[in-house]
Amino acid sequence: QVQLVESGGGLVEAGGSLTLSCVASGRAFSRHDIGWFRQAPGKERNFVAVISPEGGTMYNVDAVKGRFTISRDNAAMTVSLQMNSLEPEDTAIYYCAAKVKSLNGHQSRRAYSYWGRGTQVTVSS
Repeated sequence: QVQLVESGGGLVEAGGSLTLSCVASGRAFSRHDIGWFRQAPGKERNFVAVISPEGGTMYNVDAVKGRFTISRDNAAMTVSLQMNSLEPEDTAIYYCAAKVKSLNGHQSRRAYSYWGRGTQVTVSS
């Protein structure tokens, strides 16, 4: 079991920055890939980024366009998402999620077994 709690969301103007945090508790954090997803009102929950226990990363390039950086501190059991140059289109609830480490399935919601409750990010124009 892995429990996840997100924080760091808020209201920011376009062009601004936010850093989201996902703090984990439970067992075997170091054996799980941790991903970030986001869900805008009326839309599906979509993949943003993922990081492996060793620090390997993958991004939804179309969504983040080089503006976001995911990082991980295994000792602190924390994964962060640094978001720069935010746009109104980034407005969504951001969720972190965990799945047992694997080489595929990173972008599929169904691959993730554990989810946090989300944190709201609102970008004003």
